[in-house]
Amino acid sequence: MLNNLQKKFEEAIHHIRGFGVINEDNIKDILKKLRIILLEADVELSVIKTFLDNVKEKALSEEVRKSLKPSELFIKIVHDELINLFGEYEPLNTNKPVIMLVGLQGSGKTTTSAKLANYLRKKHSKKPLLIAADTFRKAAKDQLIQLGKELNIDVYTEEADALEIIKNGVKKDYDAIIIDTRGRLHVDVELQNELKQIQKEVKLTDTFLVVDSMMGQDAINIINGFNENINLTGIILTKMDSDASGGVALTARSLTNLPIKFLGTSEKMDGLEYFDSKRMADRLLGKGDLLGIVEKVNLEDIEPVNLDNFSLDDFLKQLKQIKKMGSLESIIKMIPGASKLGPITVNEKDLLHMEAILSSMTKEERKNPDIIKASRKIRIAKGSGTEVSDVNRLLKQYDQMKIMTKQLKQGKLPFKI
Repeated sequence: MLNNLQKKFEEAIHHIRGFGVINEDNIKDILKKLRIILLEADVELSVIKTFLDNVKEKALSEEVRKSLKPSELFIKIVHDELINLFGEYEPLNTNKPVIMLVGLQGSGKTTTSAKLANYLRKKHSKKPLLIAADTFRKAAKDQLIQLGKELNIDVYTEEADALEIIKNGVKKDYDAIIIDTRGRLHVDVELQNELKQIQKEVKLTDTFLVVDSMMGQDAINIINGFNENINLTGIILTKMDSDASGGVALTARSLTNLPIKFLGTSEKMDGLEYFDSKRMADRLLGKGDLLGIVEKVNLEDIEPVNLDNFSLDDFLKQLKQIKKMGSLESIIKMIPGASKLGPITVNEKDLLHMEAILSSMTKEERKNPDIIKASRKIRIAKGSGTEVSDVNRLLKQYDQMKIMTKQLKQGKLPFKI
């Protein structure tokens, strides 16, 4: 969804670049295109009107007319208005957070609970506890326990009502607690009363509403329905990697006055991003998200490349490190200007095949690939479930990487920046 919006925004403002003057005539088409983009994204009409009126007013100001680079200033105006639309960045309260997640059934609440605990552990060095307080759906408790095992994160559960489970769970010695509550098919009185009682008797730092971004503008009614009855402090939008139109992400703050705190960007347990309005505006206007790339990489886990003698063992280590970063396509698309390269597709299976081939080699073969002749290639291919041609391709890629590492060692880049 974000990639689709980014492409459309870039196309809309592309023609303004290089304009020596900004006037009502030459921004008319751009504003029209922006209006269509926002309509297609299912953004509410009053929000669209306010956004475009603000852009137009500032673009035709005296400051822009006198500017030496009015086109760049116009793009900055669009950028700043997007930030206003999203709302200012609000840091997460990480001082012993006790966070309750609420929402309807099917919004991804239980999975998001595990993702949030994983996020707090990785990004803020917390020791998290998950509390399974969904007593309405047994599968939710079982799912949370399973996710806890996969992530090696403790899950608290007992046979009691939700309030009793939570009150006992928050007494445990952990420095971050995430509470998964029950959901319903719609907002009802019984659910709201239960959540009110929890907020009354348990000291929470935050109550986040988990919302399925594919609901479109109906999600705004859900947000307001919850917010009228309980004290919400933020929103988590799930399934942002889907074909959702994006209207909720663009208008949630302006229509509900609640900040978006997190975006669910993939089904993987690290597929949760903290929402930063400036970074989101940067991405939509094709400026990339280099900070987002850095956050995906744990620098302490990265081993330096051996430039003097780059072996197949080094190649294997690099592949494993790349896998830890998550989807390569999502990382590449965060690079500034990547959208101009056209559609980017990365076959993740190729990485798995390469790792399987390298793992099927002996230590001696990885140390000295020159000994890998026909019979060894056949054995490696069989052992990795691939073809001999795949083994040959990998060895060729390795030779190319050896050339690159040699050039890097000599201070010669094999490409132009």
